[in-house]
Amino acid sequence: MKKELIISHEDDYTKIALLEEGRLFELHEEEMKSDFVVGDLFLGKVKKLAPNLNAAFVNIGYDKDAFLHYQDLGPEYLTYSSFLKSVITKKLDTPGLKNFPIEKEISKNGLIDKVLAKDDTVLLQITKEPISTKGPRISTQISLTGRFLVLIPFDNKVSISKKIEDSAEKIRLRTLIESIKPEGFGVIIRTVAEGKKVAELHNDMNQLVQKWEATFKNIQKAKVPSKILSEEDKASMILRDNFNADFVNIFCDDEQMVSDMKNYLEVIAPERKNIVQFYDSHIPLMEYYNVEKQLKQSFGKHVNIPSSKGAYLVIEHTEALHVIDVNSGNNINSGKSGNKEHALYVNKMAATEIARQLRLRDMGGIIVVDFIDMIDANHRRDLFDHLRAEMERDKARHKILPPSKFGLIQITRQRTRPEKVIKTKEDNPNENGEILAPVVIVEKMEETIRNIIQTHKGKLYLHVHPFVEAYLTKGIMSVQTKWYLKYKKWVTIIPRDSFKYLEYKLLNSDKKELSGYSN
Repeated sequence: MKKELIISHEDDYTKIALLEEGRLFELHEEEMKSDFVVGDLFLGKVKKLAPNLNAAFVNIGYDKDAFLHYQDLGPEYLTYSSFLKSVITKKLDTPGLKNFPIEKEISKNGLIDKVLAKDDTVLLQITKEPISTKGPRISTQISLTGRFLVLIPFDNKVSISKKIEDSAEKIRLRTLIESIKPEGFGVIIRTVAEGKKVAELHNDMNQLVQKWEATFKNIQKAKVPSKILSEEDKASMILRDNFNADFVNIFCDDEQMVSDMKNYLEVIAPERKNIVQFYDSHIPLMEYYNVEKQLKQSFGKHVNIPSSKGAYLVIEHTEALHVIDVNSGNNINSGKSGNKEHALYVNKMAATEIARQLRLRDMGGIIVVDFIDMIDANHRRDLFDHLRAEMERDKARHKILPPSKFGLIQITRQRTRPEKVIKTKEDNPNENGEILAPVVIVEKMEETIRNIIQTHKGKLYLHVHPFVEAYLTKGIMSVQTKWYLKYKKWVTIIPRDSFKYLEYKLLNSDKKELSGYSN
């Protein structure tokens, strides 16, 4: 399957789209100034204990205290605490854990106030980003994730992904990792490590050890609260977790990010680094690859199921759960032969689209799906197996329950960050007071162009809503042509799917905004 990664960076904000055969399957949005990303390590101070929740609230520098449940302390918490005190007091001068004494494991069913106290300093990792009015969710079980391996301090076990089934390969990987891992650390071998050469795995291990060494040095000089180690930027994370031979192109409109990604690929796959390409055009990257258009089509309440001849999903969100209803449209007429098989066919296409929607919208929590009724038990089992297979590519932890007798399938999916909401409807301007008439907007555009060309000699690019672009360019003697004949200046007009109807921006060759209007 051909995969392309589209990365657009503008004003400290990055959009990352994963396309499979041209279709949008994942969308990640990141503020570059965001300081609380899943995977980041922090030093925090216990603000208060909540024994009734068996949890603690920890100050990590966010405006809401982070939430630490007892179950997220991890069995080796006392060892972590001892290590942290030794580093802060300079009693420990090396990041190696070979001879570091291991404390007794805490009880799985213990109480938070028997282990933690107010004002304790803890080393922690973000496991869930701030959502709505809630602060981050954190854990003191530290893990450092690489391309092929996960390094876990104070744990000597070597674990292997269950998705690696070949016995000989399991033995090879376990033997290899046990021979190269540093003492005092455990390792989880990820699925993508299957079949990898010794040099690749050794290099990944070295990078993880360097991360731990950086963590150690940063603890020594850090104040509380403060960030100790940042997770990679989102682009590198996606490369780390998804990059394989299926990727054919990676396009990015930021030169520095292109350089960073090439450096990253130089380490993990030097022969593929040239698939990263710098995109430099006045047609925005997300517009050129129809990402904005697909977003509008995919994030509404009603979502069409491709190639289904009219079937669609209705997606509703409530406070407690998400509900997805599969509608056949005019596909199925009760009583006709073959409808049982056709119901299964439509349901399987719906399951494929639902798996895509969960990834694309990053929907978490409880999802209830009401499929088209199927009497045949074998068909229900076939649908269940198909949905599980489609969900296997989902990196978020999830669980799928078999269909109930009412045809409902329940899904629980891990939520680590706020669900994405894309506005697919525009406000009715007439309900928000008066606005400029469209003809006045066109005159305003012309006035702007006339004023700017008096001092600006370079090319001009006018970004507008697609409807306005169609109006400005239609016919032999279009408005665009009339401007050219009148001012001896050609203005390139670029349609923008993300713009409001009467919004426009006038840019120069360097993509710097010269003027604009937003209704």
